Amino acid sequence: MSVYFDTLGQGETVVFLHGWAMNRMVFKRVAGQLADEYSCALVDLPGCGSSATLSPYTLDALVAAVDQTFPFPVHVVGWSLGGAVATRWALTQPEKIRSLTLVASSPSFAQRDDWPQATPLAVLQQFTDNLAGDWKGTLKRFISLQTMGGGEARAIARELVDDLFNNGEPDPSALQRGLDILRETDLRPEVGALDLPVMLHYGDRDAMTPLAAGEWLAQHIKGAQLHAYRGAAHVPFLSHLDEFVAAQRAFLRSV
Repeated sequence: MSVYFDTLGQGETVVFLHGWAMNRMVFKRVAGQLADEYSCALVDLPGCGSSATLSPYTLDALVAAVDQTFPFPVHVVGWSLGGAVATRWALTQPEKIRSLTLVASSPSFAQRDDWPQATPLAVLQQFTDNLAGDWKGTLKRFISLQTMGGGEARAIARELVDDLFNNGEPDPSALQRGLDILRETDLRPEVGALDLPVMLHYGDRDAMTPLAAGEWLAQHIKGAQLHAYRGAAHVPFLSHLDEFVAAQRAFLRSV
């Protein structure tokens, strides 16, 4: 299957992949600034926004859907869960990915005995348990967690809620399976094989994917660049838009 996407601008193609439960609109402000130089493809991952869901709903299935949609070399920017999709895409189809940008993403979103710089398993399980009873309320709480501690937290949370509910509600089964991916994925043994330009954007107040996760990636991916945002939580591309765009533009120009 192919996925729905909007394109803004002209130039080299930059594919933007959103996080769990969200949709393409989270990157609308970034694309609006980069469109003078790049063709920004804002993707709805399967089961989100205007894209139909798929079964089985796995990380590899998400990668296959995006890969089918873009059968030519692209730059890819992945936020949170979208970063896991982007990373696996770069690992399995290296000839397709010109550069990889990870935004507040992690090789393992769930804490493990040897991996404290992530979300506690109990928190992810709580979201799973609450989805069936009140999925809208659960998503609002998830958004609050993403913005907690960051600058302009309330305004950004309102923007994310609007983006979520005004641009196609996510498929309930995709929400459940997406949480399974967050809980089960562990790409730490694989990321050292990445051999392409890599940019890392992380906030120093991110409670979900702490800056330490980005620092670990910078140490384990040869040549990776890390940009840390002071006062940013899980969405530095919104709370620090101008700084994010400047850093990303400089990176893309260097590729």
